[in-house]
Amino acid sequence: MLIIPDDKVIAALDYAVLIDALEQMFCSNYQLPVRHHHFYKTAAQDENALILMPVWNEEYLGVKQVIVAPRNNQVNLPAIHAVYTLWNAVTGQQLAMMNAAELTSRRTACTSALAAKYLAPQNAKNLLVVGGGKVARHLVQAHSVVRPYTNIQVWMRDKTKLENFVAQLQADGIHVQAATDIETAARNADVISTATLSPTPIIKGEWLKPGTHLDLIGSHKPDTRETDDTAITRSSVFVDTREGALHETGDLAIPIKTGVFNPDNVKADIKELCLKKHQGRTTDEEITLFKSAGLAVEDLAAALLVYSQNKPS
Repeated sequence: MLIIPDDKVIAALDYAVLIDALEQMFCSNYQLPVRHHHFYKTAAQDENALILMPVWNEEYLGVKQVIVAPRNNQVNLPAIHAVYTLWNAVTGQQLAMMNAAELTSRRTACTSALAAKYLAPQNAKNLLVVGGGKVARHLVQAHSVVRPYTNIQVWMRDKTKLENFVAQLQADGIHVQAATDIETAARNADVISTATLSPTPIIKGEWLKPGTHLDLIGSHKPDTRETDDTAITRSSVFVDTREGALHETGDLAIPIKTGVFNPDNVKADIKELCLKKHQGRTTDEEITLFKSAGLAVEDLAAALLVYSQNKPS
């Protein structure tokens, strides 16, 4: 079995290549069981989550094991730690194992970019990224593959972290600016992509101008959300999967529970977009919203890219 180091994982996951691989995977046949969530308390009574994400097709079977520890930011550690194991689905032979942190961050950002390929306005110029974790860093570059943004802003609550985050991106030749006021930045944005662990709404629906695309990645629990009811009612809602996004994420689970949103009003999932069963955005004025809960098949697409570039010849 291959143990693939982080530098090899990073080298294999070019944004444009991964976006194409994800689209091809969504158009293929695979089995995707509902993932397992287990919540547990730490000694400090913080709630962490263990997530098990299996998926398989005729050739390969993969499982990602994830720990989400929201309080890790207080000890300067990533909130998510994960490992990925890839098997031969026919023989059961273990093929590869890799740290899934970078794999997860990149596939998450690239899935959002893939959705934006169908949902963002064609003439989108202004991108706002909300958040400062690993996913947020990749969002800037992944979204830039599908639209030629001329103005990219980043916002987060911690101003010092924001300055450092922007400085790091600029040092890598990525042209971004710090947004000092989130409302102003959101009102001017054509695309807003949020990747936070916020328990309450950060983006208000009243801020969204006609034609905005809102991409929601955080809110991985049914009692947390990154946007409010107004955004939900004003938007054409798309999801990565109905089973996950409608029940596991507060952005949709809360308005469904209160009767604000009918789950039957979801326009399409990302597989249906990729298969052209729904055209995505229909007008220039339409406000679109994509809610991502994260899918095991996205990890399989990324892991197979990594494995294909590192397996013995």
